[in-house]
Amino acid sequence: MDMHINPTLLRGAVTPPPSKSMAHRLLISAALAEGTSVIRNVALSQDIEATLRCVEALGCSWERAEPVCIRIHGCGPIVPTDGGMPQFDCGESGSTLRFFIPIALAMAGSGAFTGRGRLMERPQAPYFDLFDEKGIVHFLQNGVLTVRGTLKSGEYRLPGDVSSQFFTGLLFALPLLEEDSVIVSSTEPESADYIAMTVEALRAAGIRVLSQPSQRRWTVPSGRFHSFDATVEPDWSQAAFWYAANVLGSTLWLEGLDPKSSQGDRVAAEYAARLSQPGDVEIDVSGCPDLVPPLAVMAAVRQGTARFTNAARLRLKESDRLKTTAAMLLALGGDTDEETDSLTIRGVSRLSGGVVDGAGDHRIVMAAAIAATRCTGPVTILGAEAVNKSYPSFFEDYSALGGDVHVV
Repeated sequence: MDMHINPTLLRGAVTPPPSKSMAHRLLISAALAEGTSVIRNVALSQDIEATLRCVEALGCSWERAEPVCIRIHGCGPIVPTDGGMPQFDCGESGSTLRFFIPIALAMAGSGAFTGRGRLMERPQAPYFDLFDEKGIVHFLQNGVLTVRGTLKSGEYRLPGDVSSQFFTGLLFALPLLEEDSVIVSSTEPESADYIAMTVEALRAAGIRVLSQPSQRRWTVPSGRFHSFDATVEPDWSQAAFWYAANVLGSTLWLEGLDPKSSQGDRVAAEYAARLSQPGDVEIDVSGCPDLVPPLAVMAAVRQGTARFTNAARLRLKESDRLKTTAAMLLALGGDTDEETDSLTIRGVSRLSGGVVDGAGDHRIVMAAAIAATRCTGPVTILGAEAVNKSYPSFFEDYSALGGDVHVV
């Protein structure tokens, strides 16, 4: 599906969709619990559907109680009795894949994982190094990652500068073991706020992790997950696109956001304020890499140069997001340079419009749509259906706010 957008500024009130990151975590916590949990305000994006498929692979079940409410019938720490290896279809969701790998080992002693797009190319070295140390078999063959072995209580040391998702996977799995465990980050953890989100979701299910960030250490108690009710808050990473529209001249009121949220991407509001002012600016995005596409759009039309640093992890997303963000801006008449682990953008007065390859990446598609509001000519986005991965109603919201968008 390709989208044609005639440039116009947006106006109105908008509530960002539910936090995909927190929804993953609450749904998994509910699946590991005994009894039935209710998770409200869940958007069934492709990534969330991937997590629900993996919940079923564990032997749990779920149902939609109403359009945005999911009822999870948890299976608790029950090991499947049929002797088969659970099969996990993770779609294109990196969170789903990395969260469920240690869970499968803790609950079933094995698991076979598949995915689509670039998912199975994403690095898993922190897990694999741990598995080698602890005698757990792992191999990737023909796009299928197989893990087999016994996850035991104890100390788990892994680097914090690859992805917080490895920490989250262990935080979910270790309470299922017989004794307490400890996770230690051997380097300063990037995206530490995502770990805090996991600790919050675990607390909802009765698992109380002792966090010691100054020591880069988390003590994980052995215990049973309990059923619970929770509501997923709006997503700050998606809100960033609407903040970008405001920086480019639209007038939007963002509703429902919690400025004290545990979501690290809440810094989008602060960065939008900085990029609304003229002058050169440098922003370290190591803790919020998903914000780079909307931040890049904010930087594209302003007085001054913006440089986004420590962004190498973006090369391992749905697309090489440093390359595709730069390509998107250049296609629309922006002025940018892509470096090894950074992006430099020199602001221009207006963008010209043009054709953007969405690159199969939801965040590139949304960034291009927001950039279109400040173009002098129309914008065509190829592969716009990629928004279904995280924000299926994005173009509906865009149109409701006055956007002139048409399927071509």
